[in-house]
Amino acid sequence: MQLLQVTTLLLMLLLLILLCLSHGASEMDCERWQDLDSAVVHKEGHVILAGLLPIHSKGEEQELSFVSSPGKRRCRGFNLRAFRWSQAMIYFIEEINRNPNLLPNITLGYRLYDTCWLVALSMRSALSAVSQPLKRNSTGACSSPSIPVIIGDSGSSLTIAISRLLNLFRVPLVSYFASCACLSDRKNFPYFFRTVPSDSYQASALARLIKHFGWTWVGAMGADDAYGRTALEMFSAEVTRLGMCLAFRAIIPKVPTQQQLQELVQIIRDSTARVLVAVATEEDMQPLIEEMIRQNVTGRQWVASEAWVTSTLFSTIYPSLSGTIGFAIRRADIPGLKTFLQNLQPLAEPYNPSAIEFWETQFQCSFNKDLPLSMGDPVQFNRTCTGQERIEDTETIYNDVSQLRVTYNLHKAVYAVAHALHSLLMCQKEGGNSDKQQQCPDILNLQPWQVIQYLKEVNFTNMFGDTVNFDEYGDPAGSYDIINWHKGEEGRPLEFATVGRFDSSLPTEQQLVIHQDKLMWHAGSKEVPVSVCSASCLPGYRKATRKGEPVCCYDCVPCAEGTISNSIDQSECTFCPEDLWSNPQRNSCVEKQIEFLSYTEGFGMALAATAILGVVATVTVATIFLRHRDTPLVRANNSELSFLLLLSLTFCFLCALTFLGQPSRWACPLRRTAFGLTFALCLSCLLSKTLVVLMAFRATLPGDNTARWFRPPQQRMGVFLCSALQCAICVAWLTTAPPYPVKNNWLYRDRIILECHLGSVALFCCVLGYIGCLAVFCFILAFLARKLPGNFNEAKFITFSMLIFCAVWIAYIPAYVSSPGKFTVAVEIFAILASSFGVLLCIFAPKCYIIIFMPEKNTKKYLMSQKVSR
Repeated sequence: MQLLQVTTLLLMLLLLILLCLSHGASEMDCERWQDLDSAVVHKEGHVILAGLLPIHSKGEEQELSFVSSPGKRRCRGFNLRAFRWSQAMIYFIEEINRNPNLLPNITLGYRLYDTCWLVALSMRSALSAVSQPLKRNSTGACSSPSIPVIIGDSGSSLTIAISRLLNLFRVPLVSYFASCACLSDRKNFPYFFRTVPSDSYQASALARLIKHFGWTWVGAMGADDAYGRTALEMFSAEVTRLGMCLAFRAIIPKVPTQQQLQELVQIIRDSTARVLVAVATEEDMQPLIEEMIRQNVTGRQWVASEAWVTSTLFSTIYPSLSGTIGFAIRRADIPGLKTFLQNLQPLAEPYNPSAIEFWETQFQCSFNKDLPLSMGDPVQFNRTCTGQERIEDTETIYNDVSQLRVTYNLHKAVYAVAHALHSLLMCQKEGGNSDKQQQCPDILNLQPWQVIQYLKEVNFTNMFGDTVNFDEYGDPAGSYDIINWHKGEEGRPLEFATVGRFDSSLPTEQQLVIHQDKLMWHAGSKEVPVSVCSASCLPGYRKATRKGEPVCCYDCVPCAEGTISNSIDQSECTFCPEDLWSNPQRNSCVEKQIEFLSYTEGFGMALAATAILGVVATVTVATIFLRHRDTPLVRANNSELSFLLLLSLTFCFLCALTFLGQPSRWACPLRRTAFGLTFALCLSCLLSKTLVVLMAFRATLPGDNTARWFRPPQQRMGVFLCSALQCAICVAWLTTAPPYPVKNNWLYRDRIILECHLGSVALFCCVLGYIGCLAVFCFILAFLARKLPGNFNEAKFITFSMLIFCAVWIAYIPAYVSSPGKFTVAVEIFAILASSFGVLLCIFAPKCYIIIFMPEKNTKKYLMSQKVSR
């Protein structure tokens, strides 16, 4: 609010002066005005450039009565670095004046103002620059000397205030160190240009640097000005976009109290973040660094903005800051500048009050009291200055030209203005007497607004090979060096090592380059510091964000079965493809276990052995019957049907073996059709046997001729027809929709079951239904014949065998449905073997027992002696 009031009053004063000027200039001779501040370094020329520099780092508040003229401003904290900038600007202007190819026959002058890092004084200096003493021009009219451009200021807050003021007069402002991104707003700052990259580039570069080193949990601080606050906001947004988090955000006061410093250090001490990003100037950072050292807060990795990353003040006094890394604006070795700086003569013309203060401060002596001093507080020394002291015998930031970064930006700014003026001058020379000449501005009577278009079109390559131009927002490309503070030799200050670069003009993947082997961290360590809220989740785990905490604070949760994470810090586990499954570590997908009932596993071997045992038992029975085929028992039980039944049972046992092993294109149809045909043949034989028994009993009655329909040819025909019908169903099944192998991925998630798909479910039901019908019909007939004479009757054995057969297959249905995976096949094999053994044992075991162990009963007399049961 105070700044706004001061600004308003100054504007009113300026407008009043301009009104008086326009009213009285024609009525009186031109009068010389005094600068609002006397500590101005100036030199006349055809075109004068104004420079605003913070030669003093702090200002003293001044009471304004608005009754009398404001007194001389007092400042403190002589800034050797900024004084070097002022001398460098003089050197660059004199260098341009010596160049015959740039602005020929035109001499540049300068007026350099000390702004003392104060907004009010910066605005006061800007007003002084645009309201210079009047003089008569070639037409006799009064006009001000030509100051078409102002170069400055170094601080963003100062520059914002100055630029808003100069907008009223359409005076272009070219800054060498104001990097606030807000100044790129062409609506509010239409006449602003700069040679330092915008902080939008730096914010992006800082965030990408943080991400490069894996620091996901950092503290961020910014100065309490437009530069710090704007850069901090952009950095915070960029950090969040890249998936990182800020442990805290703090503002560093411009003039902090001891309590504010202690609170700020306490925040840093309590935070778990080990990386601190600071966007501020060295003047803002110094009190904070000193308080941290006083409280012995160590072990923090500093990431510096370009405003203090090359501060020789810190590198000389605070060796504990070794390992600091940050972005610095590009540097250059400017030839001749060091010699010029060392040849400074405090009493030479043009008069330079800041040079006198520098001399007294540097050599601890005092000049004659009659000399006007600069804006700094006078200090009396016991020794008198001679002016012959040698600057080259000292080592200060003033004559240290190893890190010319801001100075190089100042070089670009001065030369950009010179090239704009040169283009303006060439406009007149190339136009001749044409209309174009009339449109070109007169460089000897130049108005500031006439230079703006030429500044926009500036595009040249300087002596260092860098292209200097401005984009549509008045900004250069974002180009930085990455600086790392290395420990020097014993007793030497920290060294600024260039360990990489950032260039926004390159493709995204090439913009950030870091030389890892050159990096040196805190206390000389080569190991990258760690700054995370939670330790990284290893492969096999995923991040689970803690409720109410930032996304960088999380727990590591193992991936579920079937999902993996194959990199660190994955937020979600990814599902394996359908044919793959997660390994026990959950960090890679492996092929799913293929499961089927194999011959090699124990259960499969047991079933195969049982099936082979059944085949052996059946062959044994057939052998016994064959050897005793002429005995009454074998002949009485229809030996032909018995042998056919034994053959079908052999096939049934062998059929069980087809269900073992990996399903394939030929195995699936084989096992299903073999099952249907062998059991149809078996049941057909049993049905024929039952009918033969029934008809044999009926044939014993007088006058019954039924038996002639059940002689051996008719029996064979019956077995053939019953089997042929099943064969027809199987042929239809195989030709229309045969069974085929499939990979069952839905039953188990962790393994694949290889099984046979039925193909046509309807035809499979027909096969099973037909077998069921034969079994039921055979059971009914056998049950009806159960009371025939015991020694001659097979019906009761067939009845028991059918009971077992039906019981096994009825129990098979729920067991088949409920058995998972390969056990489904095992249940089916078990049902085949159980029903086959039931038929074999029930029908042939009693006969074999009699044949082998009771041969006395294997006689015709014994078989014919039984009576019909009542």
